[in-house]
Amino acid sequence: MLDYKNILCALDFDEHQTAVLRLAAALARESDATLHVLHIARIPTADMDVPVPIGKQPRWEQEARARIERLIQQTLTSSVKHQIEITSGLPDGDIVRAAARLGADLIVIATHGRSGLKHLALGSVAEQVIRNAGCPVLVIRPKSPVPP
Repeated sequence: MLDYKNILCALDFDEHQTAVLRLAAALARESDATLHVLHIARIPTADMDVPVPIGKQPRWEQEARARIERLIQQTLTSSVKHQIEITSGLPDGDIVRAAARLGADLIVIATHGRSGLKHLALGSVAEQVIRNAGCPVLVIRPKSPVPP
């Protein structure tokens, strides 16, 4: 029997999000944990000319919430207790901070599986989360294409 109370599932809207969410939901269901579905919305840059509303959730966070709600509706059963967490910021640090704030016992996250120059140029959010998280991190790696 798993002994998780709070599981944080960080999604970045890539092609692996459904698989990651399903796995995190299965773990939450098995341990009767609350599943916190987190998305760190990209903060628009100055050259994007996006007005920031005063006193309201920014539009990009509202759009992210709507996407997460659709994904949850398509993926989760009603037997999984869940909460949606949307914030703007930088994924690696904000995932770790959210896990600490929520008292997460486990973080479930996907990795893009980049290597070489792409990894050096773009870094790895999953790698930084593993290094800095105060709880175990389950990293889901996408299936690699089979070489010819």
